[in-house]
Amino acid sequence: MPSRPSKKLDTFPNPAPERDYRIHMEIPEFTCVCPMTGQPDFATLLLDYIADRRCVELKSLKLYIWSFRDQGAFHEAVTNRILDDLVRALRPRYLRLEAKFSVRGGIYTTVVAEHRKKGWRG
Repeated sequence: MPSRPSKKLDTFPNPAPERDYRIHMEIPEFTCVCPMTGQPDFATLLLDYIADRRCVELKSLKLYIWSFRDQGAFHEAVTNRILDDLVRALRPRYLRLEAKFSVRGGIYTTVVAEHRKKGWRG
């Protein structure tokens, strides 16, 4: 059976929780829909995080990102929602999401959202 979009983010135990190490992901095929015009928006997501106890499983992340394809969302709102959902699932020491949206109306938009665990110093 083919995969389907999903809002569920699966995780697995961090294999090296004693160490701060950066996990970097580039997601070049993010799409959503402009809530004003209904036209598609395209973005590359750059995800960097320092795991605490959990890491995100890649297939679930792919299906989660896919779930936004037909949803109307402003760039700022969708970037912050993805960050919040990842923080909720992972409870990382640090997470940074940069969403680089393709040109719309002659304007490129980049939205950056960050989370730092209280008391963590990187």
